[in-house]
Amino acid sequence: MGDGCRIILSLIVPPVGVFLQVGFGGAFFLNIVLTLLGYFPGLIHAIYIIGRNQD
Repeated sequence: MGDGCRIILSLIVPPVGVFLQVGFGGAFFLNIVLTLLGYFPGLIHAIYIIGRNQD
């Protein structure tokens, strides 16, 4: 799945995009907490996780 699809899914539900990028882990659970605290912190975190370069 491409980054564009993950970002579109993140616009709807940010933890889904993070899950598709990194699976279950610290970033996923952090994104759930951020999304519960407010939609925009979770969205910004999701776009950061998806957009960063993972070699």
